[in-house]
Amino acid sequence: MKAYQRYFDQVQSKLRRVFDQTEKVEQAAKWIADCLADNGFIYTSGTGHSHMFAEEIFYRAGGFARVVAILDDALMLHKDASYSTEVERMEGYGARLLEEFPLSEKDVFIISSNSGRNTVSIEMAMVAKEKGAKVIVITNLKHTQSVVSRHPSGKRLFEIADLYFDNGGEIGDASVTLDGLDFKVGATSTVTGAVILQSIMVQTAENLIQMGVKPEIFSSSNSDEGEEHNESLIRKYKGGIKGL
Repeated sequence: MKAYQRYFDQVQSKLRRVFDQTEKVEQAAKWIADCLADNGFIYTSGTGHSHMFAEEIFYRAGGFARVVAILDDALMLHKDASYSTEVERMEGYGARLLEEFPLSEKDVFIISSNSGRNTVSIEMAMVAKEKGAKVIVITNLKHTQSVVSRHPSGKRLFEIADLYFDNGGEIGDASVTLDGLDFKVGATSTVTGAVILQSIMVQTAENLIQMGVKPEIFSSSNSDEGEEHNESLIRKYKGGIKGL
């Protein structure tokens, strides 16, 4: 098979691993539905490429309005990608970052990290739990169990979570071996992580409807009726959701 065909096979096999975690999807959706029904918020974060998962459910067509994405420039890639690797290992940075967010026992905190070993993500999860929020983690179980934590506690992210999902990835994330190349190509965590998140969000919406709660959902701003609908949600939450 050609390389792209082998990549398709890798993605499909990893999605099967994702779809084996149905009980976890249902548990996460229950927690989030209860959270939103009680006027709580979904907080979400990730460092490096994993910040994309915070963006995946923030201000998204078909997504919930009550989502707070913790997107810190220094932990992302658009300003200084190599520096972000240094920052995500800094003790104290995650705790300081969360000081401006009023997390409480009403809330759910979703944090994504492929390796699950870096200090900032672990620290944020610990702070969220201290404040009473449920902590849901998306990680690469094979990778994280092959490495030691960089946090002083010695714990990896999945060991702190109230609930964790395995994205089914390979150690190092890349999945396809090519003759003549020392390292694999074709990361899979973005594909599987997005599927995990959207599966949870879809089930949460159904749960809310069954509870008699109409979920506040963004539509596409590129449709005339969607833009008007979204503006009403933005006016309602802009003062309380950073970055909205």
